[in-house]
Amino acid sequence: MAVEKTANTPDDPFAGFKATQRDAWALFAPFEAITTIPAAKLVKFARIAAGQRVLDVACGTGVVPVTAARRGAIVSGLDLSPVLLERARRNAEIAEVTIDFTEGDVEALPYPDASFDAVTSQFGHIFAPRPAIAIGEMLRVLKPGGTIAFNTWPPELFVGRQLAMLMRYAPPPPPGAPQPPSPMEWGMPDVVRERLGDAVTDLRFDRDVVMVPSLSPQHTRVMQEETLGLLRNILAAHQGQPEKLAEIRTAFEALIAENFEDNQLRQSFLMSRATKRG
Repeated sequence: MAVEKTANTPDDPFAGFKATQRDAWALFAPFEAITTIPAAKLVKFARIAAGQRVLDVACGTGVVPVTAARRGAIVSGLDLSPVLLERARRNAEIAEVTIDFTEGDVEALPYPDASFDAVTSQFGHIFAPRPAIAIGEMLRVLKPGGTIAFNTWPPELFVGRQLAMLMRYAPPPPPGAPQPPSPMEWGMPDVVRERLGDAVTDLRFDRDVVMVPSLSPQHTRVMQEETLGLLRNILAAHQGQPEKLAEIRTAFEALIAENFEDNQLRQSFLMSRATKRG
């Protein structure tokens, strides 16, 4: 695979898309308790060790960086959202670990070539609009022989189906606006294999599950309405249309109910790990 580089330029065709993402993800902080356990599993799967230099891309509130730093790694975290980075710095302070957090874009990482022993991402880099550029940047800053590892959502399971359902109700994009591929494509091993290509060796996959506590599907739906930027934007676009709002909420609750048992929502995810060629 040819490793692509890019720079943040004023004529970035996805500048508006990224600005929308930055605003939407600012609401994500309450989800950090849910993502904390998968973060520990990713750090273990990536075989992070003391003394390694680690970059976590789209780090959000810092659950992966804090977990890696507590293992003794020297960690950097990058995210588009200054709101989430503020929470990440507070999380690092509470855990008494030192982490270099930077506001930035995975499509233009502000680090020199071959800076890190490991590069990780938890449900984050998948939202970059140009997968080849994002993965090219992640590999560029990774040392030869270093590890790239990430958690992603398979399209056929709950989160993937949830996104597909929500997109059916999303407002259409502006005419002529470029359309990124579905982030759920990163949850397909064949797609991961193709996108990493011959830049890596020893590609491995595993699956795991996170159980999200909740009193009912309705509680889950309300919580996501308050914290999931895409859902909030869809509901705002249909204000004044009570029948459409009821339709969206009914469909969403039905999907949640399919994956809900014993006051828990089951969310399965894919873990991918590979070694950069020397």
